[in-house]
Amino acid sequence: MGRIPQSILLLCLISLCKANRSPEILALVYATCEDTPTGALAFTIEASDPENDPLTFSISGVDVRYFRVEEHTGRVFVERPLNDGSVTMALTVTVSDGANPTTKDIVIILNNANDNRPLFDELSYDKDVPENTPVNENLFKVRATDADGGSITYSIDEVNPSDGFSLFTIISNTGQVKLAGRLNYTSLGTLYRLKINASDDGGRCYFDEIVYRSSTVYSFITVVDVPDLDPQFIGIPYFATIPENSNLDEFVLKVAAVDRDTGVNDRIIYSIEDSQVSGLFKIGEDGVISVNAPIDRETVGDTVTLTVKATESQPNIHEVFASTTTEVQITIIDDNDNKPLFYKCGGSCEEASQFTGEVFEHSLAIVPINMTVRDLDKNAKIELSLDGPDKDLFFVEPQLIISEGSVQLQVKQPENVDFEKKHEANLQVVAVDQEKTTFRSTAEVTIKIIDTNDHSPQFPQSTYKLNVSEHSPEGTVLAIITAEDPDTMDQGNITYRLLPESILPYFDVEPHTGEVYVKDESPLDRELRSLFIVTLQAVDSDGKPGTTVLEITVTDINDQRPVPNRDSYLVFVKEGENFEEQIQATDADEPNTPNSQIVYSIIPSEYSNNFTIDPNTGVLRNKGELDREALDPQLDGIIELTVKISDKGTPPLSDLVNVTINLEDINDNGPEFEAPSYSFSVKEGEKGGFVGSVFAVDKDQTSGFNRISFSIVNGGFGSFIIRTYQAENLQNGYMGNITVDPDIELDYESSNKQFTLKVEAADLGQKKAELTVDVKVLDVNDERPEFIPSEVVSVEENMSDPDYVVGTFTAKDKDGNHSLVFELESMKCRCNGTVTSCNSFILEPTGEVKINPANPVDYEECDEVRVEAQVVDEYTEKGANNSLQTDEMLIKIIDVNDNYPQFITSDVDSNVFVVVSESAVKGTSVASVTATDRDSGTYGQIKFEVKHVTFEHTNRLIKETDLLFSAVTTQDKNIYSGLIQCTSKLDATLKGKYLVTVAAIDDDGKGLSDSTVLEIFTVDESFRIELRFKSPLEEVEKNEDNIKRDLMAATKATVHIVALTTEKEEARAPGDTIMETYFVNRNGTALTSNQVEDMLSEPEYFLKLAEYGLSYIGTVDVEEPKVNVLQFVMVGMIGGLIIVLTVLTTSLVCTRRNYRRKLKAAKAMNTASMVTSDNQKSGPVLPGTNKYTMEGANPVLNLNIDAAMILDIDAQSSDADKVSLSSLDYSDDMIMSEKDTNPIMQRIQEEEEDERLPEYSEPLGAALAHHGQKKGSRNHNEEFTNPAFSTTDL
Repeated sequence: MGRIPQSILLLCLISLCKANRSPEILALVYATCEDTPTGALAFTIEASDPENDPLTFSISGVDVRYFRVEEHTGRVFVERPLNDGSVTMALTVTVSDGANPTTKDIVIILNNANDNRPLFDELSYDKDVPENTPVNENLFKVRATDADGGSITYSIDEVNPSDGFSLFTIISNTGQVKLAGRLNYTSLGTLYRLKINASDDGGRCYFDEIVYRSSTVYSFITVVDVPDLDPQFIGIPYFATIPENSNLDEFVLKVAAVDRDTGVNDRIIYSIEDSQVSGLFKIGEDGVISVNAPIDRETVGDTVTLTVKATESQPNIHEVFASTTTEVQITIIDDNDNKPLFYKCGGSCEEASQFTGEVFEHSLAIVPINMTVRDLDKNAKIELSLDGPDKDLFFVEPQLIISEGSVQLQVKQPENVDFEKKHEANLQVVAVDQEKTTFRSTAEVTIKIIDTNDHSPQFPQSTYKLNVSEHSPEGTVLAIITAEDPDTMDQGNITYRLLPESILPYFDVEPHTGEVYVKDESPLDRELRSLFIVTLQAVDSDGKPGTTVLEITVTDINDQRPVPNRDSYLVFVKEGENFEEQIQATDADEPNTPNSQIVYSIIPSEYSNNFTIDPNTGVLRNKGELDREALDPQLDGIIELTVKISDKGTPPLSDLVNVTINLEDINDNGPEFEAPSYSFSVKEGEKGGFVGSVFAVDKDQTSGFNRISFSIVNGGFGSFIIRTYQAENLQNGYMGNITVDPDIELDYESSNKQFTLKVEAADLGQKKAELTVDVKVLDVNDERPEFIPSEVVSVEENMSDPDYVVGTFTAKDKDGNHSLVFELESMKCRCNGTVTSCNSFILEPTGEVKINPANPVDYEECDEVRVEAQVVDEYTEKGANNSLQTDEMLIKIIDVNDNYPQFITSDVDSNVFVVVSESAVKGTSVASVTATDRDSGTYGQIKFEVKHVTFEHTNRLIKETDLLFSAVTTQDKNIYSGLIQCTSKLDATLKGKYLVTVAAIDDDGKGLSDSTVLEIFTVDESFRIELRFKSPLEEVEKNEDNIKRDLMAATKATVHIVALTTEKEEARAPGDTIMETYFVNRNGTALTSNQVEDMLSEPEYFLKLAEYGLSYIGTVDVEEPKVNVLQFVMVGMIGGLIIVLTVLTTSLVCTRRNYRRKLKAAKAMNTASMVTSDNQKSGPVLPGTNKYTMEGANPVLNLNIDAAMILDIDAQSSDADKVSLSSLDYSDDMIMSEKDTNPIMQRIQEEEEDERLPEYSEPLGAALAHHGQKKGSRNHNEEFTNPAFSTTDL
């Protein structure tokens, strides 16, 4: 009864509870733009709960790394870029109300964002176009496709060369390129490069801005030349020369013509169309003109003109043989067979050998002799020269004559053509043929020399020096001077005169005798003019003058006295000074003679002994120091002197001049200090304090000169003053009192602790004396100490040495006597960007900052410390004893490499790395890692390296491999990423995963390191799936992107296309297109052909793929690796040696075999003898042995073997045994299929005779039989052996 109430209570509780139903996901398909940026909202999961409980959302699945979901709102945001080529993505969504979760798969459709540019079908469009192609002709058509769809617009962006831009045009919507202008191979261009642009019509999805994309392709248009131009001669005009009587076929000239159509370059045919003399010349196919008949210049003339024609060998575009003509002028060269001759020509020319002429003496004129020289040969070169006794006086003109010319003589040496020496000249003119010097002629020439008045009168001397005393009487003869003239007509006919006419008042000359005389005595005064330059001229009968120069000097007599330049001299001089005063006088008599030389002297007087005068220069000087106090005061400083001036003539003449000297008084005594220097002291801070006194005197007696005043001229800096007083106890002395300026307070702590004053004493005449006064300022401790600003110091992190001094505070005190102590005010550390108080360092009273070993600083936590300190002066007497401001020391913490790189394990653990081995080549990215390092600078710079690579097969067997991967390091702020790439092509047959050890090394690859092992799963070739399309290869390639997009949408896997080929003719479906692909899930697994077939069977996908021609889905036969026969042969030989040793040993122990073994060996021998095989030796083999039945067949033993011995059938055996061998004869045919690489094995079925005996089987045959079975074979229980290839063969 006690349990009944409890049951009732339980029923009541159950009735009160309400059932909680699971939430419901309302939508399973969502859409978002493929260009949605990272962090933007993609979509919101639509879900509801019947009880309206709060919902939480989570996502998973293969595409979860692209999105993140807000747990309580269901809003899904983009985590990384979505444009990876997929059309759809899949997520598994879990919605929970806290008690009941609901999980469903959703599909995200990625809307197009115009992220593909148009792509041209061809890499280049090249075209050959004839130059006569009509305008508006279609040249070619370009085509581009856009994976985003939409229309494409074509344009020509550039044509090179640019002048060909107007020659081409393109239809914007079709891509048809047309010719817009005429081409010309010769004058325009031969090659044009067109840059063609294909642009889409733009598009957008997430962003409002419309995105336009385009691509370009180049087209090379080659202009093909056509024959439309006439040929053209080159090197025109043509001229040639040929000697007369030249040999037949002798070369004359080569003409050349070219086809102006350079691209055609037709062969040219030459011919002679016309000639002045027919048949004289001929022309060959190469354009060479040669002699065709004998040539006579006198018959044909000097020149022959030919008309040569050049004709193209092929017709032009008008079906006409194009041609052109040119003229060739050939000059005939004459032979030289006549000698030159002389002629006199008047009305007619007659041959002559005697010629005459005349010339004036000393003339350079041409001498006409009426001579002509002629050579009847054409272009004969005649050389002319002179011979005979007077040949050097003349030269012939011209010296070379061609065929005929006039001859003249010209004076060569006019100075030797002198009538006074000879009256005529005789010479010969010689004419020589230059080519044949034996052809020569000579003509006699006589030239008469005509006399001329060619000489002027000449004086024996060019200059005559004459002297005459001043005031000489009239008629005094100076000299007789005459000139000479060699001309006979001038003998006795020379007249003389003096030039210029202004000289005639003084001198004159007798016209016929040349006598020079004084014309008037009064003007001859040397003091007025001492030299006359006169020209004496002689004139002959023809008026030719001759001159000479007369230098007439008037000599001096002493007729002038010396004259002072001034009437008197006044000289001012100060006492104690020297003076010089020059007394000057002049003498009009001739300079540098005794008559004009002056002598100076002083007339004796009272003070004349104090002075001296230079007798030659007249310089007056004082002998000693002049002192005004030594003079008579009545003179008032005036001294009178008399100077005498006289010459040295005979008799001498003289004069006197007075000199007055005024001696001025000066202040010549200065002040003198009583002591050489003074030293005083004064306390700082006393205004107007007395310092000390200085004393000085002046020896001058005049009151105006001995008054003294004192001043401080230097060193006081405005801090001191000095006052002057009359010294009572010092005769003529003065006193200067030095005090501190009342407005100045001296400071010992300033830079001026001691003053060096320069005190000056000066009289009224500013005569000065100076001395030095040293003033020492006595210190009083009244200054506050001051910090010397601390510099920034640094220390490595984690240091714990307590004696290590990081830095030192320093301070100064202006007081001389002080004791400074440093106190800590504060210490703050900047840790993770926040400033907080800390105690990582200790401040000593001396100012040293040391490390606190109890609390070392870590750079990764704190990167700088600021220490604030105060300084105190313990000896302060007056005022505050601490510094006015504190000082702060900034301590920078230096990072050391004490942190290892750390891999971001979330990236490594969450990602599954998969590689399709067949499509992986060098540079293919297969995985990535990220890592960080807490250190800074280079210590935090990480470099990734692949250290080790192994491969783990699906059977857990691990094998070492080469470094098939490498790491490429990139950086994004403080995050370093390592992109793992293949270094070579991977083995597509391996099944399992690569274990790649990746190391992260800091300090840019030289420091600390950490490593992780990446698992890169391989998708081997067994997952290669064959998709067969009925469409041709070109159409499948065109739709490849759409096919790939539909395959990915259907399978939710990444599609790797490794091959796209056409089925060969012998295949089952000729013309089909085969696409070999891999389907790889994001978790690393690959889809099989059955899974793909199931997924593609969905109607919505199958219908789309069927439009592209998909007809078959299956696996791809994997080609088994070829067996290395040589390797097996080598291994077999070694195994054969081991078997030989084993058989020999066994033969010694076992002497007989059982009869069943004999029959089996005999049967095998019989089979081996009848089957042909490449591996069979030259005799039948015995399976199970290393023996051969024929001599020399065994390469090891090379023995002669008896079959009966081998089968252990000896003489005791019955004949029935031997007969039984023959009864086993049979043969099998070995058939090899062309397509099947495995030979047909003969099945051996033996009856079991005794269950106790072991069943015989050829091990190698069985192994080869199993190895040759194709995958999927159903005969797994059958055993095969190859009777022609056994262990014995190996």
